[in-house]
Amino acid sequence: MERSLALFAIGLVFGGGIGFVVAASNGVALDGHDHSSASDHQMQTTSVQLRTNHSGQTAGHDHNRTTSVPGGPDAPSLKISVSQDPVSGYNLHIMTENFTFAPERAGLDHVLGEGHAHVYVNGVKVARHYSAWLHLPTLPKGDATVEVTLNSNDHRMLAVETEPLKAAVTVNVK
Repeated sequence: MERSLALFAIGLVFGGGIGFVVAASNGVALDGHDHSSASDHQMQTTSVQLRTNHSGQTAGHDHNRTTSVPGGPDAPSLKISVSQDPVSGYNLHIMTENFTFAPERAGLDHVLGEGHAHVYVNGVKVARHYSAWLHLPTLPKGDATVEVTLNSNDHRMLAVETEPLKAAVTVNVK
């Protein structure tokens, strides 16, 4: 019986280790995030403006929480447009006011008016981004929705009072 338990324990250790090696070699991430990239296709130029939402502050890397910032003339705002690149893919233009991209402070504490953007295509996160322009190599055929959220340094989505600070454009890709 003791020998069976020892062999069982050895099997668990080596089996689990082999499982992790196989998962890692196939690009499986075990951190609970989806930071994959987008698929192919075309897009028209459009822009939409929305604003942010109100919520309490929590620490850490939490994609499901928002942090509220005051409204008014100094509140951050966001517009986006997507246009077909002359060579290949699409160009996303992220236009902000009263907001500064701060890659050097990603993951640190919230500072009013700074942070980064999260970019989604059809609801799938494709990038964390730190500037006004992003090249999207491809978009999926059909209606492709590109959405951008502005996020604080600690990754919480920003909101102006009760409106989430996000913008979306849907493009029909042929």
